[in-house]
Amino acid sequence: MNSPFGDISVETFLKEYWQKKPLLIRNAFPDFEPPVTADELAGMALEEEVESRLIIQSADGADWELKHGPLNEETFAELPDSHWTLLVQAVDHWVPEAAELVEQFRFAPNWRLDDLMISYASDGGGVGPHYDNYDVFLIQATGTRRWEVGGIFDEDSPRRDDVPVMILPEWEAEQSWDLQPGDMLYLPPRVGHNGYALGDDCMTLSVGFRAPSHQEIFAGFTNYLDNITCAEDRYSDPDLKTQANPGEIDQEAIGRVQAILREYIADPALLSHWFGQFMTESKYPDLGADQSQEMEEGDIKNLIEAGVPLCRTEGSRFAYHQGQPFVLFVDGKGCACSPGQIELAKRLCADLYHTEIETSEENLQLIKALLLQGSLYFLDAE
Repeated sequence: MNSPFGDISVETFLKEYWQKKPLLIRNAFPDFEPPVTADELAGMALEEEVESRLIIQSADGADWELKHGPLNEETFAELPDSHWTLLVQAVDHWVPEAAELVEQFRFAPNWRLDDLMISYASDGGGVGPHYDNYDVFLIQATGTRRWEVGGIFDEDSPRRDDVPVMILPEWEAEQSWDLQPGDMLYLPPRVGHNGYALGDDCMTLSVGFRAPSHQEIFAGFTNYLDNITCAEDRYSDPDLKTQANPGEIDQEAIGRVQAILREYIADPALLSHWFGQFMTESKYPDLGADQSQEMEEGDIKNLIEAGVPLCRTEGSRFAYHQGQPFVLFVDGKGCACSPGQIELAKRLCADLYHTEIETSEENLQLIKALLLQGSLYFLDAE
């Protein structure tokens, strides 16, 4: 695997920097070409289905204004000359070139990747000093952005309550870098940072990673159990004994509850099936539905044999669990694969495009289901 970290190997990066300390990589992407232009990014912010934000600040940083998309042309026409930032989320879900860029970060599991956000800022524009709860790679696309970094923060850290964005009021920079096109900065979770444009035409790409909170994990698993258990599954105590005081919740009762919880948590098949569905849930479920293709197996076979590339839908999430049975997880749904489908399932998880595919009946059935789900599409299909 080629390293996106210059002279540092992926293995060295993971060992010495991942979730440990920042890393600046100069010219990580030589001759970098942004996947969208500034005008195209602004056009995306006008669309109803695209998640976008516009942040406008005063030059002294005292006042902040936040507008959520979809925006309109009048809003852009009324922007001040400086100190504003447009942010468009999940550009890789809509732009194939952006999805191809995200492939550079597959050194982490598919289910850990979130999306690619793009920001465009005028001179002085930024979102203020803050921290994120996830790993992020910041790639400079056009113009120059100064990044200041320092300190570790959490939910107990002071923050301004008089502004619509999360800003750390008690923050001082410990390091500072000016990033030029092609440069990349990695920041671990909870590291305080502040980025702002030095001049106009400042475009920055942000590749973020998913890090579910413990609250989300507990809630997600219990919601899953709620759907697979029934009212007949109940607490029982056939070994019940009399107590000196009926008001006591004794250790035996606690042990029975622990056994109930342990029964589900200790089941690897149950836990992996939930986790695979949970971590591959689509960020925008309607996107796949809009791109679904209902095709017969014969037509699928003809396209494959004609060399038409089969592609993962931008934003679709693929993962698998190598168990008994082998399960392929795609956009929140799990599919047990036959032995003849396992090789194809692994390939679909590993690569974005596919041309040489064995057209067995089993493979055609799997492809047909994923086309209908909107998780795959043929690049040149009508």
